[in-house]
Formats: sequence, structure tokens, C-alpha cells
Amino acid sequence: MLAMAGRVITIATATAWQGIKALPPLSLYVHFPWCVRKCPYCDFNSHEAKGGIPEDAYVAALIADLEAALPQVWGRPVYSVFFGGGTPSLFSGDAVERLLAAFRARLPLAPDAEITLEANPGTAEAGKFAAFRAAGVNRLSLGIQSFDDAKLAALGRIHTADEAKRAVDLALRHFERVNLDLMYALPQQTLAQARRDIETAIAFAPQHVSAYHLTLEPNTAFHHAPPPLPDDDLAADMQEMAEETLAAAGYEHYETSAFAQPGGRCRHNLNYWTFGDYLGIGAGAHAKISFPDRVVREARYKHPRDYLAAADPVQERHEVAAGELPFEFLMNALRLGDGFEPRLFEERTGLPLAVVHAGLLEAQRAGLLTVTPQRIAPTSQGRRFLNTLLRMFLDEAA
Repeated sequence: MLAMAGRVITIATATAWQGIKALPPLSLYVHFPWCVRKCPYCDFNSHEAKGGIPEDAYVAALIADLEAALPQVWGRPVYSVFFGGGTPSLFSGDAVERLLAAFRARLPLAPDAEITLEANPGTAEAGKFAAFRAAGVNRLSLGIQSFDDAKLAALGRIHTADEAKRAVDLALRHFERVNLDLMYALPQQTLAQARRDIETAIAFAPQHVSAYHLTLEPNTAFHHAPPPLPDDDLAADMQEMAEETLAAAGYEHYETSAFAQPGGRCRHNLNYWTFGDYLGIGAGAHAKISFPDRVVREARYKHPRDYLAAADPVQERHEVAAGELPFEFLMNALRLGDGFEPRLFEERTGLPLAVVHAGLLEAQRAGLLTVTPQRIAPTSQGRRFLNTLLRMFLDEAA
């Protein structure tokens, strides 16, 4: 059962669950829960680093967390590692090196594994880029958000536009694969200002650009005291502008908010969107692990104090009901511009595609989905109205 907009919703399965015949690819996610300052729009599990960060204790806790989880993933190769946050770049290069050495000693890390670290472009973090590269990180994701000082101040960011530009230059010197994170529909932002941010990013020629619509998430400062934001029509114009400008510069719009040069797609996130498995370690990290006879989700303790003190860092563990798997798969896979091959649905859910046949027909008739024997993919309208598309795969229960 799924709770959505106050309603209880389920997907009926036409046949008994067949189980997972081939386990999907496995990724490793490592969460760093500290930031210099909590941004007013952020609903991620992050905490201001008051009084310093217990780096050594946290590294030891992450390694212990991984060791406790090994029986669930024993022998499975890991194809990507993602250090997310929070602000992972607050940690030292030595800490990252120790962690990667510990991961390689305990897991069969693929030789060509993509290893990503999120970083903020403040001067102190930028100075660590060489150390992160030497430690084994081969992809850097920079949280730029905007190249406009006034907009950065409105977002509560601690870096300036000049610091952001210097950080991008330095990142491109040390890493072949760099992602720039941007936001649009910012407080009092004009279409011209949003265009300048996109064009400034393109001028650096990074391999990957993420462009997110600023949303007011619950339990954030912006949700409690909303700033003046562009209206829906202007925000839609900004989205269309970003898509067209990046496409003209040779970037593939391969996921709802992700754009990449050929060969530059984020492998770690692609594994999420194709309903692959991921082991999450660290405060507040989540995991999805498939077994031949079940799919399990886990959540670690969110507060770093509780995580560090826990004998078992897993606060919640539950099996995903077979009836929930189709919607979970589609909620991820339909974010992809190319969609998915029909066989992947059965491989990852253990259910035949027939269980969502009615939704496929309805979405196709509405012009939101293209369905062929080779591929199922959202149309341009389907990408624009993804929530409407997804609702077609839900049956309301009384």
C-alpha cells in the first residue's frame, strides 16, 4: 500500500509474484550529514557542524556499518560509489582515502567504478580537490545553484559567484567528469537571470549539468516563510529555456533534471532510475536490496549523534510488498527520457508487464507515453506532466 496525497493507494498484481531471477546492479551510497550552515530550502538530512566534525569516529562508524551489512550483499560487485550529503567535502582527503580502501577490502568494487563526491564551492573545500582525486574519487558534483551573488544570498549559500567559478575551474583541472548543480525559479528570478546561469555553466563545458526547479519542501525554512517566487508560467518558461539551451549546446536531456554530454551520464543515478539496488551507509542513509525471494528497504538513524551511538545503525527495515514494486519501478524509470526496455520491468520487479497493461494503454491514449515492443518511454508531454502520468498506474482503494 502507498500513501499519496492523503489517500491509500495500491497496485493490484494479476499473477503471483515470481521472485527476482537476476539480481540488479549494486551501488554504494555514503551519507555525510554535516554542513557549515543549513540552507533554507534544504530538506535533506543535514546538520550544522557546530563545534567541529568527529571525522575519525564517523569514518569508523561507516566502516562498521558496512561490515554489518555485508551478509546482505556478499560477493556482489559494486559499480558505483556516491559520497553525498550534507557536505562531504568538509571531510579530509585522508578520510575519503581511508573509506575507499576499506570499501575495496570488503567489497568487489568494479575496476571502472564511478566514484562521485559532492562538494560545495567554498574556497576551503575547493583546496581539497587534488586530495579527493588522489584518494580515488573520479567524478565531482559541485553544488553551484546559481552564479548570481544576489540569488546565492537569497538561497542562504555561503559561497559567492566568483568562488563558484574558481571552484569549477579547479574541479575541471583535477577531474575528467564534473557535474554542476543549478537551480531555477529562484526568489524574484527573471527569465534572463535564469538563462545567464545556464549559459555560464555551459561556458565551462562540464560533462554533466543538473538543473532543478526550486520547490518549497515541508519542514524547511522556506516552507514556513515562503520567499517571493516566479509564478508557474514563468517557472515553466525557465524549464523550457534550460532544456532548449542545453540541447543546443550538445547536452542530452536524459532524465527529468539531468543533462549530459555524450558518455557523461551519471552511472550512479542511472542505477537508481532503473530500479537497481543500493546499499546506503551513514546517518539517515537508505538502502534497497533485492534477494531472490524478497526486496528489502532500510533506513539508518538520521541524527549523527544517534547513528554514532547505535549498536545497530539500522532504525527501520521492511520487505516491500509485491504489489508496491510496479509503481516504485515506474516512479523511477519514467524519469528517464529514453524510458526502459519492457524486459527490465519483469527483471527488476519479478512481475509480468501485464500487471500495468491498463495504465500503459491509458497513458498511451493520453499522449503521455510511447509503448513499443522494444521500449516504453514518456513523450515530451509525459516528461512535463510526470505526476499525471504516474497517477495512471495507481488504483485507488476504498
